[in-house]
Order: sequence, then C-alpha cells, then structure tokens
Amino acid sequence: MSRTILYARVSTAEQTLAHQRKQAEAAGFEIDEVVADEGVSGLTTALRERPQGRRLFDMLRRGDVLVVRWVDRLGRNYADVTETIRDLMRLGVIVRTVINGLTFDGATKDPMQQAVRDALIGFMAASAQAQAEATKEAQKAGIEHAKGRDDAYLGRKPSFTREQFDAVRDGLAQGQGVTVVASATGLSRQTVYRIRDKPAEAEAALARWA
Repeated sequence: MSRTILYARVSTAEQTLAHQRKQAEAAGFEIDEVVADEGVSGLTTALRERPQGRRLFDMLRRGDVLVVRWVDRLGRNYADVTETIRDLMRLGVIVRTVINGLTFDGATKDPMQQAVRDALIGFMAASAQAQAEATKEAQKAGIEHAKGRDDAYLGRKPSFTREQFDAVRDGLAQGQGVTVVASATGLSRQTVYRIRDKPAEAEAALARWA
C-alpha cells in the first residue's frame, strides 16, 4: 500500500515542522508520516548525508508519494537536487511540492513529457540554489553589520517573524495577491510589499535581530 510522506528540513530556529505540515495539509495532502531533519544546512549537506535523509531513502517504496514544501528541502545545490529527484524517480517514488503543486513522476514514457519534466527539474534546482546563495549573502551581511554594535545600530526590528517571511514568499510564489497574503499572515500590506520588493533587506534584518 502506497504512503504519502512529508519530508521537512528545519534549518532555522523560527522555521517549524508544524508549519510545514500545516502548509502541506492546507494544500490538500493527506500525510501518513513525517520525516524531518532539524538544524541541517541544505546548501552544504546532501539529502543522503542527513540523518533522517538516509532513513527516508530506506523507507520509501515504489508508488509512495514524497511531499516537500519546495525542492530546496531536498537540497540547494543544483547537482544535488537534480540527482536526488532522479534517484527518487528511479525508485518509483513520486515527488510533489506544496508550492505551485509540481509533480515529478518517473513513470511517464512519452519523450516530450520526459523532456518537459527534466527541463523543469533543472530550472527549479537552479532557482533553489540561486535563492539559497542570495539568502546566505543577505544573512552574512546582516550578521557582519551587527558585529560590535548595540541595538541602536541594528536598525528597526522587523515587524515579521521568520515563519511569516517564509509564508509571504510562499504565497507570492503561488501567485496569491498581496492582500490575500497579508490577510493570511496577519501582516500589513505595506510589510508584504516590502518583503516582496526587497527580500534581501528583509532577510538581512531578520539575521541582524536573530
């Protein structure tokens, strides 16, 4: 009997496993089991090298559905993400994302569908790596700015948490309007606009006040 398994990678203190599961269930997934790695960098650590990542590969069977918030949960390095998704498809596992509802299924034999699927995998993996590197640079800038300074030099404290920041980015990525995202996150429209238009600055502010 096939199962639907949610894999979550929680890499910061303000990200929560419960939040990722809630997002998946809100998107219509009925989760049978959750596997999660906490405090593990997806940019530097491949899925198979993570404690729960190894367990995940051991437990997945043909026909199972692996749900992830986004492909960056599987890794943020282009080569790692693409190879991981292909490994999972070779096992007969269907990979589905919460954001944008993407499906990666190795069962299709149609060459055109295969070409479109493989191109999409590459594009998504490249986007994940680029976003990760931009986020890392923003965090680094925020931390460097904060070194040796007291709160008076940190700038205004963000009016949003890491969880709200992620929720805004997720909602906008799914094509939701600013008003809808603001209502869902409890933030003002101005704050949502600020996160949308200047994500690096918002990320840096979170890093400074971490």
